[in-house]
Amino acid sequence: MGSIGPPELIVILVIALIVLGPKRLPEAGRAIGKGLREFKDSVNSIDPRPELEHDAAKPERPANKVAENAFGDEAP
Repeated sequence: MGSIGPPELIVILVIALIVLGPKRLPEAGRAIGKGLREFKDSVNSIDPRPELEHDAAKPERPANKVAENAFGDEAP
C-alpha cells in the first residue's frame, strides 16, 4: 500500500489522455515536471539552521564595548 505500480500508472495515463487529449498531454507533462523541479530547487535552497551562520559571522564583543558604543562614553 502506498506505492504506484504499473497498472495504476497506466490507468492514470489513460485518464489523462482522455481528459487532456493527445495534443495537450505533452504540455501538461512539461508543466508538471517544471513545477516539481522548481519546488525541489526551492526546498534545497532553504537553509534549515540559518541562525548558526549569522552567529558564527558576528564576532563576540565585550560588554563594556557595547555600553561604550551605545552611550558614547566608556562603561563604568
